[in-house]
Amino acid sequence: METDGLFAPETAAEANAQFETLAPAASEVVRAVAKEMGFDTGEYDDRVTGEVIETAREALYASLLEVRIGDREEYYEWCDDHECEPVEVGSQNVDRVVWHAAPFAETAVAATFQEEREAAVATLRRQAFGRLYADMLEGQRD
Repeated sequence: METDGLFAPETAAEANAQFETLAPAASEVVRAVAKEMGFDTGEYDDRVTGEVIETAREALYASLLEVRIGDREEYYEWCDDHECEPVEVGSQNVDRVVWHAAPFAETAVAATFQEEREAAVATLRRQAFGRLYADMLEGQRD
């Protein structure tokens, strides 16, 4: 089993603190991308809204979530060793699994894959953010 990512919050408070740290980075990324796209001041003001920056922050957060990657046996062993409710998306007929657990939510979100590891990791991170973090972080959105 291998891991990938930076954020593995143990508590809701830790998740909130990590999310908060990304606000300046999200703003800077959006500003740099808009500049690279040639937005003038007027177009920037019209198109770059708080919602755009917030979407960037959510995407950054999701992309940094720690995930575990392994075969089904490793995944099932991990589930047996941890007290959480697994939510799995994908096919039962493939060999590999990527998962993220949020101990404070007592839930693990998993996605199955056969060969497209990076696609599965990206999908899982978006699923985990939506299922485990989005509602909880709602109060922190600017």
